Amino acid sequence: MEDALGRIAHHFTRFAETDGRDDPFYAALAGIIAGDPDLLALLLEAPATQRKPVLLLAALHDRILAGATHPLAAYYASVGGSRTPDDALGPQLRDFVHREDAALRALIRTRTTQTNETGRCAVLRPALQALASRLGGTDAQPVELALFEFGCSAGLILGVDRYAYDDGIEVTPGERPDAPLIRSIWRGERPAGLLGAPRWRAGRRMGVDLQPIAPADDVAARWLRACLWPGDAARRERLDRALADARRHPVPLLRTEDGLADLERWMDELPAGVTPVIFNVWVLAYFDAASFKTHVERIDQLVRDRGLVWISGEVGKLAPMASPPDCPAGESPGSGTLWTLQWRDGGEVRTDVLAWSHPHGRWIEWLDAGHARSA
Repeated sequence: MEDALGRIAHHFTRFAETDGRDDPFYAALAGIIAGDPDLLALLLEAPATQRKPVLLLAALHDRILAGATHPLAAYYASVGGSRTPDDALGPQLRDFVHREDAALRALIRTRTTQTNETGRCAVLRPALQALASRLGGTDAQPVELALFEFGCSAGLILGVDRYAYDDGIEVTPGERPDAPLIRSIWRGERPAGLLGAPRWRAGRRMGVDLQPIAPADDVAARWLRACLWPGDAARRERLDRALADARRHPVPLLRTEDGLADLERWMDELPAGVTPVIFNVWVLAYFDAASFKTHVERIDQLVRDRGLVWISGEVGKLAPMASPPDCPAGESPGSGTLWTLQWRDGGEVRTDVLAWSHPHGRWIEWLDAGHARSA
């Protein structure tokens, strides 16, 4: 137990020094928790792969969003609080945890971190265009794709073609005026040829998750808001717009322990001429080494035998195919997300490196130079 608490304490210390640096409130909370064994022990309720600072911080935030009456709420901008970290924060936090102990433990035991960050669509959008170009799609004659999200949460990223985009150079309107607006910037060359009208369309979409979230479920949607940082109003607004969009465009979201088996059954039902595409973003980081190896081998076989396409956006160490870019000031080293495309080109299975990005898509460094200017 002491070893486990030591590892958790290390994670909170690192969070306070790196990930939390741009949010003084969360950095302060993480620093307090790192030095308190009783607070750290709350995370022992979670599976080992989920014992991360963001899970406990989300559980605390959820109870505040649920309307728990306590002075700690004054620190949370998401409920109108404006108090900055001070000497009272530690005692207030400990008192709040004491009062909400049972509810917090239940959340930590049953929930997982699920940001369902739609900002990642900033990279998925050109990735799908790059795929469509490889398959011969054009503006006038788009290719038919079927999108399958592995680790879908509420399936919000499946709405990638309905959202609005602003990359600092061009604004692409969404399907509706109230569509989520995805903002990003390009580091290096901007693949302008991949940012026009979609060269693909998807008549079928599906998501699988260990714990999918129904967008129409208010309690479940609150958990998604709880996974955001309290002071980030822009992400909160984008999430609310994406949830509204998902309610207008419902897709099947399946709870499953074996998402690839469900993928195969789904592929069996697709019409001829439709290319199935599985994608995942910041999901495989939670796999242990053996599970990751098996997962990759199963997808490789489906690519080879059945023409599946795999778009993956994961922390670089899981796909060490390209040297990571320099990390911008203030970002956690090693948090860059590597985007790859695996597909069958004739009889050959290819894995192409597409891009590096910020974990939430705030910046993109496009690497697929051979297709950057596709027309």
